[in-house]
Amino acid sequence: MKLATRLFVTTSLLVAAAVAGLTIAADRLLRRHLEDEVARGLEREARLVAVLLPADSLRWPELAREIGAPIDQRVTLIDSKGTVRGDAEFDRAALDRLENHLLRPEVQQALSAGVGRAERLSASTNERRMYVAVRGGPAGLAVVRVSTTLAAVDAQVDAVQRTVALAGLAVLLAAGALAWVLALEVAKPLVQLGGAARAIADGRPPAFPDSRVPEVAHHIVALRAMHAQLDQRFTDLVREREETATLIETMADGVVAADARGTIVTLNRAARRLLGYGPDDPFPALAELFHEKAARDLVATVLSGAEAEPQELERAGRTLLVTGRALPNGGGLLVIRDVTELRRLEAVRRDFVANVSHELKTPLTSIAGYAETLATEASPGTQTERFARPILSNARRMHRLVDDLLDLSRIESGRWQPHPELVDVRELADDAWAAFADRARERRIQFTAAAGDVHDVTADPDALRQVLTNLLDNALRHTPTGGRITVSLESAPGGVIVSVADTGSGIAPDHLPRIFERFYRADPGRSREEGGTGLGLAIVKHLVEAHGGRVEARSTLGKGTTVRMFFPEADVA
Repeated sequence: MKLATRLFVTTSLLVAAAVAGLTIAADRLLRRHLEDEVARGLEREARLVAVLLPADSLRWPELAREIGAPIDQRVTLIDSKGTVRGDAEFDRAALDRLENHLLRPEVQQALSAGVGRAERLSASTNERRMYVAVRGGPAGLAVVRVSTTLAAVDAQVDAVQRTVALAGLAVLLAAGALAWVLALEVAKPLVQLGGAARAIADGRPPAFPDSRVPEVAHHIVALRAMHAQLDQRFTDLVREREETATLIETMADGVVAADARGTIVTLNRAARRLLGYGPDDPFPALAELFHEKAARDLVATVLSGAEAEPQELERAGRTLLVTGRALPNGGGLLVIRDVTELRRLEAVRRDFVANVSHELKTPLTSIAGYAETLATEASPGTQTERFARPILSNARRMHRLVDDLLDLSRIESGRWQPHPELVDVRELADDAWAAFADRARERRIQFTAAAGDVHDVTADPDALRQVLTNLLDNALRHTPTGGRITVSLESAPGGVIVSVADTGSGIAPDHLPRIFERFYRADPGRSREEGGTGLGLAIVKHLVEAHGGRVEARSTLGKGTTVRMFFPEADVA
C-alpha cells in the first residue's frame, strides 16, 4: 500500500472513529438527560395525585381513570399489600384480575426510600415505559405510581443521532478529502526523497523534490547538503587513492597488500620485479607467494594479526628483506626491499675493517713494545719518560680498538658461532670483576654477583665473560665513588635474564635507544678521557643476539643504568 493511501486510510479511520464515538456519546448523554426529565415530571404528577385523592376508597378506581386520561399517563394506586386499588387503564371490574404489584422494583423502592423508578417493556404494548412510584396518599393507600411511554424520548434521541450521523458523515467526507490532499502533499515528496537517497547510494545523480511542508522541506535541504558533502569527500578520496596508488607504484621497495582471505589486492611494479613476475603474470595468494619457510612463517604470522620479525631471503641472486604488518581489516601488508647492495657494502666494510685491523696490529704491537721499553728505562721526570708514557697509553688504546673491531667483524660475518653450555654466572662475574677490583677498591665501589636463587645460564662461557667484562668496564667508568654495581639473574618465560646494574650518572632518554650502535657515545668527551672505544655495547648486543637472545637498557639520569640480557633455554639456544 502506498504512503498516500496509508495516510488517507489512517486519517479517515480516525475521523470515523471520532464520529462514531460522538454519536454513541450523544445517544447516551441525551437519553439519560431526557429520561431524567421524564422521571422528575412523573414524580411531580405522582405526588400531586397522592395529595388530591379523597379518603373514600370507593372512588379511587374512577378517579385513577379520570386523572390519567387528560394527562395521557397511566396512574396506578397500590395499597400496602400490593393490591391495585385503581388503574387508569382498567375499570373497577378488571382490577381484581390484575397481578399483585408488591414485588415490582419501583414499588419496593418507594416503600423503602419514598420514591421508586424503573424502566421495562410493557407486556400489553411491547414498548419501553418508565414507572415512577411515590409513597403516600390517603389512609389505606401505600403507593401512587405514574408511568408513561418512552417512545417520544426514543424518537428524539433517534432524530438527534441521525443529525449527528449526517454531520459526522459530512465531516468524514471533508476530512477524507483534506487527508487525501495532505497525504499527496507529504507522501509524494517523501517517495521522491527516497528515490533520491537510492540514487545517491547507487552513484547516480539524484533528483530532489520540492515541498511546501516545512518538515519535509527541512529533510530535503539536509539530504542536499549530505549529497554535496559526500560528493566532495568521494572526490577527495578518489584523489587521495590515486595519489597513494601513484606513490606505491613509483616506490623502489616492493609493496604487497592482501585482504583477510589472503587475496592480493595491491601490488606494485617493484614487487613484481623483485619476486620475478612479469607485468601480466598472474599472482598467487599471499600464503603461496614464497617457498622459503622463514618467509611463509612471516606471512602466516601477519595474516594471524601478530607482530612478525623481518626476514631475509635469497631470490634470483638478490638478497631481499621482507617486513610485514597486519592490517586493521584482517589482511596483511608486506614491504620487500632489495638489500643486495647494502649487504655487499657491509661485507666490504667488514673485510676492510678486518684487513686494516690485522695490518694495524703488528705495527701497534711494535710501537707499544718500544714505548714500554723507553718508558721503563728512562729516568723518572725526564723528557723521554714524558713522551714515552702517552705513546704507550695511546698504543694500548688503539690495540684495544683493533681487538674490538676484529671481534665485531668476526661476529658479524658469521665466522664465530657460540657453543652454549651451562655456566655459573656468579663464578664468571667474579672472574670478570677481578680485572677491575683494584680500580674499584680505590673508589670504594661495592660489587655483588648473582645474589638470588638462580645462578646458571645456557651460554658460551667465553662470550658471556666478554659480555660481562664490557658491561662491568662501562659501569665502573660511569659509577662515582661509593657507588654500587650488581650482577643479578632472574627466571623468565623460556630462559633467564642476566642484569648488570650500576648507580652511576645514567643515560639521557634521547641517547638510550642508540647506545648499542658502534662508536656511539652518550658523552663523547668523557669516553675519550676514560679510554672507551665505543664498541663495547655493540659487541655485547651481537654476542647476546648470536645466542638467540635480546638486550635492552633502562636508565634514569643521576640514578644509574641497568642492562638486561635475555638468554633462551638450552633447546632454544
